[in-house]
Amino acid sequence: MDILEIIEKKRDKKGLSKEEIEYFVKGYTQGKIEDYQAAALMMAIYLNGMTSQETTDLTMAMANSGQTLDLSILNEVIVDKHSTGGVGDKISLILLPLIASLDVPVAKMSGRGLGFTGGTADKLDAIPGYQTNIDIQNFIENVKRIGISIMTQTFNLAPADKKIYSLRDSISCVESIPLIASSIMSKKIASGAQKIVLDVTCGLGAFMHSKARAEELANEMIEIGKLANRETVCILTNMNEPLGYAVGNSLEVIEAIQFLKGDMPEDIKEVVLELGAYMIKLAGKGDNLIKNKEKLLENIQNKKGYDKFIQLVENQGGDSSYIKDTNLFVKANYIEKIYSQQSGYIESINAKEIGKIVCHLGAGRIRKEDPIDYAVGIVLNKKVSDKVEIGEELVTVYANSKEKLEEAKKKILEVIKIKNKKIEKPKMILEVIQ
Repeated sequence: MDILEIIEKKRDKKGLSKEEIEYFVKGYTQGKIEDYQAAALMMAIYLNGMTSQETTDLTMAMANSGQTLDLSILNEVIVDKHSTGGVGDKISLILLPLIASLDVPVAKMSGRGLGFTGGTADKLDAIPGYQTNIDIQNFIENVKRIGISIMTQTFNLAPADKKIYSLRDSISCVESIPLIASSIMSKKIASGAQKIVLDVTCGLGAFMHSKARAEELANEMIEIGKLANRETVCILTNMNEPLGYAVGNSLEVIEAIQFLKGDMPEDIKEVVLELGAYMIKLAGKGDNLIKNKEKLLENIQNKKGYDKFIQLVENQGGDSSYIKDTNLFVKANYIEKIYSQQSGYIESINAKEIGKIVCHLGAGRIRKEDPIDYAVGIVLNKKVSDKVEIGEELVTVYANSKEKLEEAKKKILEVIKIKNKKIEKPKMILEVIQ
């Protein structure tokens, strides 16, 4: 077998066999195939696409390129939840303890943020003492003991995906549906997921800007799931404005805690209940989605979800006094409110631009090695469709640099658009594909 022949086949719009795809993935992971050859193949895939079978074969080859996690030892159906990324997305912090409080085991490997999208692991790191870097044995023991563990992807999980993703990024081949789908699904399969619920975000603050593209990606991942024998549900959610009110690591943790104690912003509530209802269903704990949502709401009202979050934090070395009293979180040096300069209705809050502002404040990374400032970020006071008066509070900015504070204040007023005419509250759940 020869890499040049494989490149030629895909260049000429021909299908690749399972053996050819495995040959490429193994050779590239081991350094036997050069970057420029892999780049040529990625560009051919970007231009000519792949069949569902080819995409599944690529997914499985990447999933098996390193260690894989076998969670069958838990003797339970493991349902994994994954989001394609967004701004203010603290859903995992809320949903996973809630699911675990309903006796559905949660074994979750979460990533770190890069650019304007935040990562669950960074948010957990904002809790003093919480250990995201634990070994696999402890990870599994935690799930056995308390029903939940959330850690970073510290072991050699789908190394082919890491190499291929970096290469795609450097040659402008990121926005390829087969390559995105195989990247996401290879990590889920390698991390031991038996059933998968995917939050496919769509809009200005998401990877997929249009609903049509989000549907295409979702359908591709559903098909991979079928061919790989992993039941998969994709829920398309709105990411045109930030999710909830807080954007920034410790600020989002605080909002998640408040939610679990019953203070539930409507947009977060809609997404949590929809994703959670399908996770319960896939786990075999209830086919009725309405009743599943009622179970979730009940465990918010009786504080069982909140208690499970405290248990998770304590079990992984975190200081739960911060969960019980969120005033203990370190405050930014500069906390300043921004007021509206006109009356009307909020027409739009561009999630991507808000994410970039918060990233510039220090809450996100431009490069993987960049440090994170857990205290900085913004808290919105208004959402799209809300009425606002001149002089009314729009946003609170949390900054540790006077210069960055002033830059953020200037940009925020440009990002939040106010019009005289009221628009409808945007729908959060755009579609469910299964």
